[in-house]
Amino acid sequence: MASESASAKIRSGLSHPVIDCDGHWTEPIPLWADYVRKLAGSSKADTFLSMQSGRGDAWYRMSPQERRDRHYWRPAWWGFPAGTLDRATAMLPALMYERLPEFGIDFALILATRGNTPDYIKDPALRRAAVRAANIMHAEIFAPFADRMMPAATIATNTPEEAIEEAEFAVNELGFKVVIINGSLIRPVPAFDKDGAEPASVPFYVDSLALDSAHDYDPLWAKLAELKVSPMTHSGSRGWPDRASVTNDVFNHMGHFAQAAHSFARSLYLGGVTRRFPTLKFAFLEGGVAWGRSLCADLVGHWEKRNPQALLANLRPRNLDQAVLRSLIEKYGGDWAEGRADELIANVDILFPGTGIEELTDRETDLDDFAAVGVGSADEVANEFARNFYFGCESDDPLISLAFDTRLGPKLKPLFSSDISHFDVTDMTEVLHEAHELVEHGLVDQTQFRELVFSNTVELHAGANPDFFKGTVVEQAVADELAGRVTTGERPS
Repeated sequence: MASESASAKIRSGLSHPVIDCDGHWTEPIPLWADYVRKLAGSSKADTFLSMQSGRGDAWYRMSPQERRDRHYWRPAWWGFPAGTLDRATAMLPALMYERLPEFGIDFALILATRGNTPDYIKDPALRRAAVRAANIMHAEIFAPFADRMMPAATIATNTPEEAIEEAEFAVNELGFKVVIINGSLIRPVPAFDKDGAEPASVPFYVDSLALDSAHDYDPLWAKLAELKVSPMTHSGSRGWPDRASVTNDVFNHMGHFAQAAHSFARSLYLGGVTRRFPTLKFAFLEGGVAWGRSLCADLVGHWEKRNPQALLANLRPRNLDQAVLRSLIEKYGGDWAEGRADELIANVDILFPGTGIEELTDRETDLDDFAAVGVGSADEVANEFARNFYFGCESDDPLISLAFDTRLGPKLKPLFSSDISHFDVTDMTEVLHEAHELVEHGLVDQTQFRELVFSNTVELHAGANPDFFKGTVVEQAVADELAGRVTTGERPS
């Protein structure tokens, strides 16, 4: 008999279950294409298959000079474990189900790998078919394992109407309880997206579905709240201008999930989504929590300096006493300023040279960038952020501890997110052991570890849908948690 893994030993010492909020499987592309074929016919399936291979292979077909000329960014490579058992586990849900106790995991949410962000499929008909096929495939493949594994439905967010249609089908027809959405879409800048334009030559922008979006996504947020679903996002930013090295994948990869999450979160926040939908919770996966701590502090700092009262008191150009300013220029300006006081005052704002103080003042009529959020104090700014957002953290992330450091702001809500099946988990049996090193190194205590691996995920999903874990091996523990019957710490040895 094989010896008990370090993660299994840790799990046996805990008084609570371990829920993985971000496991993965590597969905077989030929299988996915079979489902596309059933839904949309062989032509669509063939196009889908060609697109899958073309996405990754284009870089390899170019010469080094062509890559540089087109600034075609280096794709990810060798992204999956080469240990045979773990690679098979990534491909085969039945094997993953059997091995979960080895990983120290009681229950796992399982996300696709290729299918998390289908917005790259530009043909709406093919995109809808591919997404629908993926969801039917996941519902059927994972049905036998529902007591310990739950797949997430893929929802394309290219338009709110498309997203709503698939969310309703996934939840109401297929029985999904969790969805994965793309929170940061690449869209062409309309003024340059003309007929006949080379796609690679058209500038793009990042649409984060709330602030300044091309569409009104409030109907989607309302629908998800109605369906009792807390959306999770696993969007990345590879290929964005500062993540487009043509030679170095590590350069492109480091922090790219955090960057996309940062964009989505601040758009939701400053766009007022958290205020209009106070019960709708969002999870940002695989980016860690450090960016969240930084963004929360940054929002507070900006509000303190740039709320309307502070702007009027400290930054309004008309507050300048021009007579005093003139006298100071004449006294301290030296030879270079002699006789130039009028000119310097006329160019007092170096961002807008030549614009006078009165015009600088009067042309700004919309002073409150926080208007949609409706916050009135620094504490409100921070608490609004902390209430609705959850942060997926990989097990080897030492900065998880920042979530619990209330010297930096309100406590944030990290989620244990193993990322099994991908390159950063070289041994699936080590994920819980790695996470527990936070306790062993004194970075978090047992209560905080419990929140990380159990109670925050319960709050995220069962808070919206009390039946979320019904029929699973953690059902009773979740019921106890929701009822306030909480046990903490480790079992006595």
